[in-house]
Amino acid sequence: MKARAAFLVLTLLALAGARPPMRYQPDPSSVLAAEMAFNRLAQDKGQWTAFRETAAEDAVMFVPQRVLAKQWLKGRADPPAAVTWTPSTIYASCDGNLAASTGNWKRPDGSVGYFTTIWRRDKKGAWKWIMDHGDTLAAAREAPEYLIGKVATCKRAHGGEAPRPAGKPGKEAMPPAPKDDSLTWTADIATDGSRRVTVRMWNGSDYETVIDDRVAAGA
Repeated sequence: MKARAAFLVLTLLALAGARPPMRYQPDPSSVLAAEMAFNRLAQDKGQWTAFRETAAEDAVMFVPQRVLAKQWLKGRADPPAAVTWTPSTIYASCDGNLAASTGNWKRPDGSVGYFTTIWRRDKKGAWKWIMDHGDTLAAAREAPEYLIGKVATCKRAHGGEAPRPAGKPGKEAMPPAPKDDSLTWTADIATDGSRRVTVRMWNGSDYETVIDDRVAAGA
């Protein structure tokens, strides 16, 4: 019995290792859930604690210079009260692995502003943020009554399907998911310290700029 149990365990492990990478459906609501959990964590455990725990290893932020988030956040004390935020629009890539959320934030002192956050799924399928930025405003942006979620039209790099890897005779190997370029983003800083964050989404015939944030120097 022990030998049989050991064989079954080894078989299951082999099957798990042979499985192709998970493919996800584009789902703006899952990004909303990640944003809500992020905001709740900031209120419960502290602002910078929440940023640390939800950031990808290569995440960047602006303070106002561009920094690696994990390095800047390491050991940083949380403010007495955290900022609160609410996304109003979420854009998701066709393959469901990248998303951009934007909305309003509010500090405990009553000051307001906007934010844009880029999210990416990690190897386990969890959303981690890879870029976060924002700016203050004299008055909050008008927000829709309900969250707006938009999904990009599918666009594969190089066009068409990815080549099928060779498998064992009589067996057809699952091809890896081709790279998806349906949602792209850039964060550029000018020599005077001003920056521009843009998000573009493929609409089936061209890229449409859906987010175009411009932050003045010194902000």
